[in-house]
Amino acid sequence: MTHENLIARRKNVLPNALGTFNNATAVSAKGAIITDTEGRELIDFAGGIGVLNAGHCPPVVVEAIVNQAQKLIHSCFNVAMYAQYIELAELLSELLPHGDHTKVMLTNSGAEAVENAIKIARQATGKTGILCFTGAFHGRSMMAMTLTSKTSNKQGCGPFAPEVYRIDYPNYYKYGGGMGFDNYVNLEIQKLHDFFYYQAEPAHLAAVIIEVVQGEGGFNVVPARYLKALRALCTQHNILLICDEVQSGFGRTGAWGAYEHFGVTPDLSTWAKSMGSGMPIGCLIGKADLMDAAKPGTIGGTYLGNPVCCAASLATLKYMQEIDINKLGVEVGRIVKAKFESMQHKYSCIGDVRGLGAMLAFELVKNNDPHQPDTELCKKIVDLCHKKGLIVINSGAYGNVIRVLSPLTIEPHILHKGLEILDEAINELTT
Repeated sequence: MTHENLIARRKNVLPNALGTFNNATAVSAKGAIITDTEGRELIDFAGGIGVLNAGHCPPVVVEAIVNQAQKLIHSCFNVAMYAQYIELAELLSELLPHGDHTKVMLTNSGAEAVENAIKIARQATGKTGILCFTGAFHGRSMMAMTLTSKTSNKQGCGPFAPEVYRIDYPNYYKYGGGMGFDNYVNLEIQKLHDFFYYQAEPAHLAAVIIEVVQGEGGFNVVPARYLKALRALCTQHNILLICDEVQSGFGRTGAWGAYEHFGVTPDLSTWAKSMGSGMPIGCLIGKADLMDAAKPGTIGGTYLGNPVCCAASLATLKYMQEIDINKLGVEVGRIVKAKFESMQHKYSCIGDVRGLGAMLAFELVKNNDPHQPDTELCKKIVDLCHKKGLIVINSGAYGNVIRVLSPLTIEPHILHKGLEILDEAINELTT
């Protein structure tokens, strides 16, 4: 099967709206290398959009999937329970405690975790309003899509869920306007207080949902003081703080969760992607009394916590513990950040380098102006990198941010080679 044949068949049978970051194909993969339909080996800097922190096909995970599939593929946990679901929930609550007593609900995806977080927040508080942020991406199911900020992800899909409010994400690079960083953060914190006067009073808000590091929004990192102020306001007004860690979780930032860097614990948090090495699984984690506020029949589903997915997740998390995935996240991030900052000095098109741990990106702009996104150049870089043997993907509201989500197990020489390809591509396109 040729590369062109597969693309032609896709166009013939699949909806055009299904997204394509680039025209890469995949037949097999191992570690940080994908082999395509032509037999080419491609360095993977996309990681299945942040799914493969532990690498492609870790042997211990493959073995766990095979062994479990031979015993039990499905029973529905509500019909006939199995130990794997409970064991995984216990491990997650141990790795990511939310207060003195933590409970866990497994889901099929990050979007589903978000949907259930909102349901539980409303039931736990008896309030309905939800506050979210510009640049947010929380999924494509209806509530998650309502919370998602980018209009191109939502066109023609309304009406959307009611009682959802939005405030600016504190993006210093784009909106700082020459102001000192501390003064900018003070202003953004004041906007939080002002929101209660002009948009929705605290007595109406059930929860605030935030990505500590925005994923699709372009790897913007929340200022530490802002997140702490948000936590204090939520506590003061009985508003639940929900951290969406779907893309940032499980070692990507050099910690199990991005919020751990800030000394803040959310009331609820949502997870997916790398917790299953590619198997469809996610979870909602929260303080026990809040999780128990859900009324019978309001949460659940046929496939939640599928035995094979649970086995994959258990094997993935134990493997992550064994190899110290958080340490790997720090080291990969150190190498990538150093290279990106070096490239920023070389190329005027790179306006900003940002991120946390190994969740790193750079923003492409014209005339060194954060308000002139260079979407066209970004697309050309992605395409040229693919031709040179590197899979890389974009993000950001204007699609002008190059992000790195490589496996954290990537071998150093492969990581350096991928970064050199990226450097070469920019050099060829801008000189």
